[in-house]
Amino acid sequence: MTSRPTPHSTIGLFAGIGGIELGLERAGFQPELLCEFMPEARSVLQRRFVDVSIARDIRELVSRPNYRLPDAEVVAAGFPCQDLSQCGRTRGIRGEKSGLVDCVLELLGRRKRGPKWLVIENVPFMLRLQRGQAMRYLTRSLESLGFDWAYRVVNARAFGLPQRRERVILVASRTEDPREVLFADEAGPRPDDVELDDRPRGFYWTEGNRGLGWAVDAVPTLKAGSTVGIPSPPAIWLPAFDLVVTPTIEDAEAMQGLPRGWTSLSHVSPRISPRLRWRLVGNAVPVPVAQWVGERLREPGTPLELKRHLLRSGDSWPTAAWGNSRERWVVEISKWPFRRRWHALSERYGDRGERLMDRPRLSHRAASGFYRRIRRSSLRTDERFVPSLGRYVASVESE
Repeated sequence: MTSRPTPHSTIGLFAGIGGIELGLERAGFQPELLCEFMPEARSVLQRRFVDVSIARDIRELVSRPNYRLPDAEVVAAGFPCQDLSQCGRTRGIRGEKSGLVDCVLELLGRRKRGPKWLVIENVPFMLRLQRGQAMRYLTRSLESLGFDWAYRVVNARAFGLPQRRERVILVASRTEDPREVLFADEAGPRPDDVELDDRPRGFYWTEGNRGLGWAVDAVPTLKAGSTVGIPSPPAIWLPAFDLVVTPTIEDAEAMQGLPRGWTSLSHVSPRISPRLRWRLVGNAVPVPVAQWVGERLREPGTPLELKRHLLRSGDSWPTAAWGNSRERWVVEISKWPFRRRWHALSERYGDRGERLMDRPRLSHRAASGFYRRIRRSSLRTDERFVPSLGRYVASVESE
């Protein structure tokens, strides 16, 4: 007799510090099993998800010939993005890290039924890297296991976060229609940001030659690493004050929708250093995004009447699509399921960011190095930015 999954139960593979799991929990799901390789991330999970079983390595689960995942309504897997990210190794889906998605597929293949829902998250660059090989491999593998699938690129700002963060959310099922989860909400994109005002601007001081990660009234995507090879915070320019500051790690947690202090576990062993906390938070999934998915898993909606056309072999992967073993369709839908009240930097920290003035200032070394790079580049920014940055560099040098 086949057992039924516990209603509203979840399994979190590659759980990290629990961004997906916290979002699903807020939507009414309870975790039955978590799996995470990094010891420090497991420490966070153990503190934040008390009495939940936590496995150390998905490869150990797969190595047990007769192992089956517990019955659960939802399996979530934000598998490693290091080989798929634009700032990562770009080795593709067969890379050492991102290739671990095969462990998820293996575990799914060991069950003829269930889970009711599969949720996968990763970076949008996977749609372009190696002509979309990763998404092609993933969807074909799911189809061979009997899953229908849908995916959509969504922007964290649609959920009220002051972070310009886009992620691919893929939902699949053997018995349900994933379009009822991802394509039932649509708000259309926000208007273009107005540049010439005194709202704070976020950028990455580790760049400057070919990119900035520029974001008006927000920060660019929080990252686990950077072009200089270390986890680092973005910078925030305050135009009204000729000042450049960096957010604290607690600010970053809030920008991911996590409670402030979520990763503050200085009493555990191994100790979580400030730099490692940035890495952990940069890898997290924004909690409100996962909560939206969870709410739609519990109460699927009616898919909107959207323009669509066939996705043929060799076509580029779009920002939204759905399919199964019989057909595949491109879906015309925005990255903005909602226009929820946006808690922008200016709203959180003052119209001109005045409540950010007590944050750590970008060091002279970092600011002057970025200033040299941006002056040599042809990148276009707010016309006030480079002169203001020059004044800031001079001011911190004289201190």
